[in-house]
Amino acid sequence: MKPAPFRYERPRDLNAALSMLAASSGFAKIIAGGQSLGPMLNLRLVQPELIVDISGLAELKRAEISGGELVLGALVTHADIEDGRTADVTRGAMRAVAANIAYRAVRNRGTIGGSLSHADPAADWISSLAALGARVTLRSLAGARTMAIEAFVVGALESALQAGEIVEAIHVPVRAASAHWGYAKSCRKTGEFAHAIGAVLVDPSAASARIVIGAIDTTPIVVTDAAELFGGRIAADYKQRFDARVADALLTKAGIDDATQRHIHVSVLKRAVLEAAA
Repeated sequence: MKPAPFRYERPRDLNAALSMLAASSGFAKIIAGGQSLGPMLNLRLVQPELIVDISGLAELKRAEISGGELVLGALVTHADIEDGRTADVTRGAMRAVAANIAYRAVRNRGTIGGSLSHADPAADWISSLAALGARVTLRSLAGARTMAIEAFVVGALESALQAGEIVEAIHVPVRAASAHWGYAKSCRKTGEFAHAIGAVLVDPSAASARIVIGAIDTTPIVVTDAAELFGGRIAADYKQRFDARVADALLTKAGIDDATQRHIHVSVLKRAVLEAAA
């Protein structure tokens, strides 16, 4: 199939792009890498009146360390992160995640901001960035607002973006030297979206842990104080203390009624814990 007719604009700067979005009254779509929007247009799952191409906006391509965190513009590609063209404050965590997103052709074009904006629960950045404690800045003509990744994704393919807003930047905190990272996912074949994701950031020295169970039918399960998953405390022996029953209960509470699906998610989360402890 081919897309329904639409107007196409390629703004010269971010303010021009925001003005176009504001004037469109919600009938515009932003395109950057186009890895998600392109197929949706062809299948006519979306039929915008206007496409705003932001791929040339230099303001959204920055990658810098500022205020003790990494700030990535929305147009930074997965390949930029994979290849180390951006600073890495996560001690390899983000590079490893990026390297396992879909295929290289997708990673060359796909952007971190576009992935977040699409808000697919099975997308890697949604789960991994939530586990890393990242935040996202949204920009409109009225100004900017910043929120945690877990607050940004409000449902399957639903985000907190309002009409006229755009993802401007992602803020990733420095991973502490004592913090352990684990990320695992289950795919039917290489390159496909995951049907289970587990992300773990554990710091035994600080007795803290962030756990994410992703690729479920709703928003990822984000546990910012995950001691309950480790027998009530985070310590050096957290691998042995991981309690699969608590993870299963979290999935049940999230509405995952199928026992087989819960087992897959718990198993993937356990793999992430084992990777963190390795």
